[in-house]
Amino acid sequence: MKLHKIACWGLLATMVGLTGCASIVFKSKWPVAFKSDPPGAEVVVSDDSGRELHRGTTPVTFRLHSGAGYFVPEDYVVEMKMNGYQEDRGVLKASMNGWYVANAAFGGLIGLLIVDPATGAMWKLPGEYCANLLTNSPLPAATNSVSQK
Repeated sequence: MKLHKIACWGLLATMVGLTGCASIVFKSKWPVAFKSDPPGAEVVVSDDSGRELHRGTTPVTFRLHSGAGYFVPEDYVVEMKMNGYQEDRGVLKASMNGWYVANAAFGGLIGLLIVDPATGAMWKLPGEYCANLLTNSPLPAATNSVSQK
């Protein structure tokens, strides 16, 4: 019986050592909600090379990959357009996933160096992207009262 317990604990330790914490807790695709004020704007999400990945009308949620390659976070270009408003253009950037650091604490060297960087799970994306669209209408003309002498 003692040998059986030792084997089970050994198997469990091996499994933990061969996996990545971020890969276990999270996947490499994140839901990101796109919102605008006012709502109803067309949103286009492209990768950093300009290839369009998603298109929709706010509010909308897209699932986006957090990694662009081995140890490389993904960056997205976001454009929001609406008639009568100025176009909003911004960048959505992935950042380090806190669970990735847990690999060091739990001894997941393979997860730290191979699994999480390869799957993109070492990165996370914010849960939402919001844009305040500014109106295109011209401001009222200033009334200057200059007296001529």
